[in-house]
Amino acid sequence: MEVKEGYLKDYVSGQVIKATPEEVEAVQVFSRVLVEDYGYPAEYLQTRPQWRVKVRPSDNRKEYPVDIAVFSSDSHSEENIQIIVECKKKNRKDGRSQLEDYLRFSKARIGVWFNGDERAYILKREEDGKVTFSDLPNIPRYGQRLEDIGRFTRKDLIPATNLKSVFKTIRNYLAANAVGITRDEVFAQQLINLIFTKIYDERFTKPDDFVTFRAGVDEPEEDVKGRIVDLFEKVKEQYSDVIEVADSIKLDEKTLSYVVGELQQYSLQESARDAVGDAFEVFIGPSLKGGQGQFFTPRNVVKMMVDMIDPCVNSKIIDPACGSGGFLVESLRHVWKKVESNGSEYGWPSNEIEAEKQKVAIKNFRGIDKDYFLSKVAKAYMAILGDGRGGVFCENSLESKENWSSSTQDYVPFGGFDVVITNPPFGKKLAIDSEDILKNYDLGHKWKHDSDSDAYEKGNVLDKQTPQILFIERCLDLLRPGGTLGIVLLESIFGMPKYRHVVDYIQRKTKIKAVVTMPEDLFQPHTHAKCCILICEKKSNEQEQEQEQEQEQVHDIFMCDVKWCGHDSRGNPTIRVNADGEEELLDDIPFVAEKYLRGPSDD
Repeated sequence: MEVKEGYLKDYVSGQVIKATPEEVEAVQVFSRVLVEDYGYPAEYLQTRPQWRVKVRPSDNRKEYPVDIAVFSSDSHSEENIQIIVECKKKNRKDGRSQLEDYLRFSKARIGVWFNGDERAYILKREEDGKVTFSDLPNIPRYGQRLEDIGRFTRKDLIPATNLKSVFKTIRNYLAANAVGITRDEVFAQQLINLIFTKIYDERFTKPDDFVTFRAGVDEPEEDVKGRIVDLFEKVKEQYSDVIEVADSIKLDEKTLSYVVGELQQYSLQESARDAVGDAFEVFIGPSLKGGQGQFFTPRNVVKMMVDMIDPCVNSKIIDPACGSGGFLVESLRHVWKKVESNGSEYGWPSNEIEAEKQKVAIKNFRGIDKDYFLSKVAKAYMAILGDGRGGVFCENSLESKENWSSSTQDYVPFGGFDVVITNPPFGKKLAIDSEDILKNYDLGHKWKHDSDSDAYEKGNVLDKQTPQILFIERCLDLLRPGGTLGIVLLESIFGMPKYRHVVDYIQRKTKIKAVVTMPEDLFQPHTHAKCCILICEKKSNEQEQEQEQEQEQVHDIFMCDVKWCGHDSRGNPTIRVNADGEEELLDDIPFVAEKYLRGPSDD
């Protein structure tokens, strides 16, 4: 079925409808959430034709159209309607008021208001002929009773299908309702504290036991906060070298209960995307991120790079611009799968496999970031996932090694890593102008091309250089000969004449294995910079000499031009309807590593 531009296929009914902002950003999103996160059968939902409810008791025509109606069976009737979802673009107060009107003359007891940015859950009660409404922490999953909300055992938790949407909703609620907090950085810190608290709860709760991170129906908000604060104290005790004693849960009781209600049914450990990275994309806006070049790498690109490099169990891995730890976490997961596979092959008991995974995290993973807050987040995240916290340091990677702390110098030896994988900072306004730093780098100097010898000669120290260029050299400093570098670079480095000496430097120092160009949408809506992924292998001194003597062998380079990256310029998923009438995400990135690892072919 062909769907014309400006239209979409309704997730529930399959009908082709106009792709209005309300449909794209709210109705279709929440329809999918009801099915994929809450488990409601799609046939129990009705979107088209719209279910209608009365405007007033005497209304026989039922004039109010409902965006999403949820029933207790596939037989849709007034008697078995359970939930009404209103998705109009209103503010929270007006949206809730209209939703209460819908519920007042309906048999449904539960209402949801969702406008794409914010959510509210309300419960209708009828006592002595009087209708009242109260807040709910969430709605029941399919098969749950109302009183079961928040009563999850650890094995009941499910991965989230769209964590970014959940965090966006939380961010907007906090901005409008949190008492005493107004700054995004504080919101981010609070949410990060809660994420780590939740992950701790997931790790240290037995499968059949109820989780502590929960908020129930009619539960006093002070009880919810007391339970979460107590749990956070255990997090600080467990990871005292990561989370400071002064850290605290500062959200007011009502706001904290809301956040817990939004997150309680999900397993953050098992969710497909990095929860911390998603939180930062939402909570730290472009104005804060862009100025320091902190554009967090989309998870599909991180996984692609890790899969292409394919580190082994014993690989020593470092990200010298680690941010919140995305590359480290994905690399850790990749290596852990190999540990589990080895353990299964040799029949190791589960506790021995877990011990080996922890050993790998502690021994082989390192990260550096100059931003104290980000390095702290990466350290804490590694601690909770795999206890690799001792390998994350707050330093300026571009400084002379002698200026690092003694601990960093001990744990981060030059020439000591098998894999360097990173997305160094870039931005128009970023530049290193310290001569003390620039003089230590070949790429911190001017280079002049000699047309007779077709070679470059190093000149004086530059007045300034972008950090991304210097990071290329620093990454190679960290690699052992034969080690692999995976790095995100501006595509202009490979196309503009002023960067020819940089390309020459890369070709002299490494064997280029792959260049993958990315679409301009990759880092949008934060920046329009067009990037590529470079995978290369550091040469030994002997190999460099062979190249100078023109004895180096010609080799294949994997080249790939990615057209779709999974989202558009506004950050929305690029979903299209295929020839079979099914929705699919336009994202070429997951297929790149497989093609690369398959090697040269005739197709």
